Amino acid sequence: MADSFRIALAQLNPVVGDLEGNAAKARVAWQQGKEAGADLVALTEMFITGYNAQDLVMKPAFHLAAMDQVRALAAECADGPALAIGCPWAEDGRLYNAYCILKDGKIASRMLKHHLPNDTVFDEVRIFDAGPLGGPYSVGNTRVGSPICEDGWFEDVAETQAETGAEFLLIPNGSPYFRNKMDVRLNHMVARSVETGLPVIYLNMVGGQDDQVFDGGTFAINPGGALALRMPVFDEAITQIDLERTPEGWRIQQGEIAPLPDEWEQDYRCMVQSLRDYCGKTGFGKVLLGLSGGVDSALVAAIAVDALGPQNVRCVMLPSEYTSQASLDDAEAVAKALGVRYDYVPISKGRAAITETLAPLFEGTEPGLTEENIQSRLRGLLLMALSNKFGEMLLTTGNKSEVAVGYATIYGDMAGGYNPIKDLYKTRVFETCRWRNANHRDWMMGPEGEVIRPSVIDKPPSAELRDDQKDSDSLPDYPELDAILDILVDRDGSIADCVAAGFDAETARRVEHLVYVSEYKRFQSAPGARLTPRAFWLDRRYPIVNRWRDQA
Repeated sequence: MADSFRIALAQLNPVVGDLEGNAAKARVAWQQGKEAGADLVALTEMFITGYNAQDLVMKPAFHLAAMDQVRALAAECADGPALAIGCPWAEDGRLYNAYCILKDGKIASRMLKHHLPNDTVFDEVRIFDAGPLGGPYSVGNTRVGSPICEDGWFEDVAETQAETGAEFLLIPNGSPYFRNKMDVRLNHMVARSVETGLPVIYLNMVGGQDDQVFDGGTFAINPGGALALRMPVFDEAITQIDLERTPEGWRIQQGEIAPLPDEWEQDYRCMVQSLRDYCGKTGFGKVLLGLSGGVDSALVAAIAVDALGPQNVRCVMLPSEYTSQASLDDAEAVAKALGVRYDYVPISKGRAAITETLAPLFEGTEPGLTEENIQSRLRGLLLMALSNKFGEMLLTTGNKSEVAVGYATIYGDMAGGYNPIKDLYKTRVFETCRWRNANHRDWMMGPEGEVIRPSVIDKPPSAELRDDQKDSDSLPDYPELDAILDILVDRDGSIADCVAAGFDAETARRVEHLVYVSEYKRFQSAPGARLTPRAFWLDRRYPIVNRWRDQA
């Protein structure tokens, strides 16, 4: 029997729907593995289709084409190592999330996912059929168990494969990022290793897909939980991992342990990667945004520059008579520090024309929120005109606090194609700006140093739609608001929970009411990077029409 086994772990970034492109990536990985003397080249869950492909996978023409691509790969990769690749598989009127093992020109084995996730962003119960509990597959004279993603979070699949001869576990994943998720993954994999007594290799994909970012961080542990390998987070990489047979069974040889950045860096990287891939995979090469002089638009501008480069970002200041000189100065300073194009488009004349047009209909009424929102909607109109004219995708800049309580104008500052900070509370926006000023990494395409000057971060937040306006006129101060939202939204808590945490009951009820009545705005809002397990969109699905309120 062989005393060593080499796996080429391909932590790559597929594109949903690009079957030929994903197959080409698989061939390159297989060729590198062949040249490195690998026995097995392993790709991630549903790699051939990209992940998470949602209902697209159910379309027969699509999943049949994906199966044909995998059959073609098997034929093309016959002379060399086995190739393991995720693929939808249709059989006997059922559709499975499968992991196909290609050897000797054919599909030699198929693992079928048993536990189908049906929470957070996953809806696999309605898409796939559950496969049976099955045993391992053979590569040469070595037997490999491959629970697929969620199957690795339950003990029954791994134990069944171990009991039927698996000598180690190779778990292919499409596991999207949320803050501090790596600890959750590691704990589950240590549990599988302890239960089975086997080495565990956790292979994860990278890249952005709509709101989700897959953060890689592929790792391997030996029995007892000792970390033998960790690949970089967020980066594409192909790494060879060696196992040796010992009297106690297979053991992973020590490899490189890539550093794990802290949560602030990972969140920022996630926002950058999500925008970079959203643009790259949809075909947008350039973006624009309204740069108000406030902290939110400044952070979005920095993210955009780090994702796409300053030459591909346009910032537009659209001042009215309520825009302060400090905001004008701050916006220009941010644009100059980032090195982007900066356009100055005053809206006073356009606003006057709209006011005059509506004057006969508004006669006898008092000016108020309607007139304030006209400013925001006029800015949205002008920014969308620039987007249409120059083919630059408009970014929206509302943070999670504003998105939660509807402190944004639909068809105004909510207009746009993507929102990098949609899942970032306002209090974290301030700290993220400070983090970016103090840190620079090689994956950032923007300049080093202070790009958001302190006056942008430190001044009281304001929409500047009327004289001396402050956000705190309409909302609790952001530290209080964010803490209440964390209870009500992120933890699904109650008014009683808010009171127990020390908050005023009436304030909590007002915030809860704003969250519920703003659902229709979120339903029409742009997608944005998911940073938490309770991001607005697929993680949290509430009715738009909803009269229920917590009466505690």
